[in-house]
Amino acid sequence: QVQLVESGGGLVQPGGSLRLSCAASRSIPSSNTMGWYRQAPGKQRELVASITSSGSTNYADSVKGRFTISRDNYKNTVYLQMNSLKPEDTAVYYCNARASFVNAWGQGTQVTVSS
Repeated sequence: QVQLVESGGGLVQPGGSLRLSCAASRSIPSSNTMGWYRQAPGKQRELVASITSSGSTNYADSVKGRFTISRDNYKNTVYLQMNSLKPEDTAVYYCNARASFVNAWGQGTQVTVSS
């Protein structure tokens, strides 16, 4: 079973930056998609960004131009560089990995953007 562990969350001021990391416990099938979702209190979980094993990316409109998703296939790790953070980015961020017979989620990491 694939296990995903997120790290890098924390408290940051508006306009600041954070870099989230998500490491998989083992290799996943070569054709896969990894992504970041977030969920704020009282709101639905939403896709923030995703990246395929070939490098194709997709971003939510709300983060486009501010966030960058990347991955290291050799380390089985996906990253989310978050710049120009806004209070509305505050949420628990979850890592996800999807492939044939795989749909794994991390435990979540809290990101709080506040003065």
